[in-house]
Amino acid sequence: NGNLARIEGKDADALGKEVAVSSFETPSDGSVSKDQVWEALRECYDPEIPVNMVELGLIYDCKVVENEVKINMTLTAPGCGMGPSMIADVERKVGQVPNVDKVSVELVFDPPWSNDMLTDEAKLELGML
Repeated sequence: NGNLARIEGKDADALGKEVAVSSFETPSDGSVSKDQVWEALRECYDPEIPVNMVELGLIYDCKVVENEVKINMTLTAPGCGMGPSMIADVERKVGQVPNVDKVSVELVFDPPWSNDMLTDEAKLELGML
């Protein structure tokens, strides 16, 4: 009837897909690895587009301050109804990175997102190249 359902990645096996499990090596010095944070962000997808948020250009900034990760991100459209779901996905996946105590996500719309922010890989995946 035109309804959509969102299936969490952890439930992919219900669709016959492989469940992706993230595993990160814990830094012995108690620090947060920015590389691991970016790896976690690459596991976050816009539910309506089969490309991760990093490749879509939705992550504007990512800072690690001690054990807190501060992220500025946007949406492909300001009225996107999936915004809360996408933010929750970012918070959950980045929160699984070792030594992360807090994840702060700020939704921003300046600069406005456009197709120019897509990486070449995303454009290729979406048939734009």
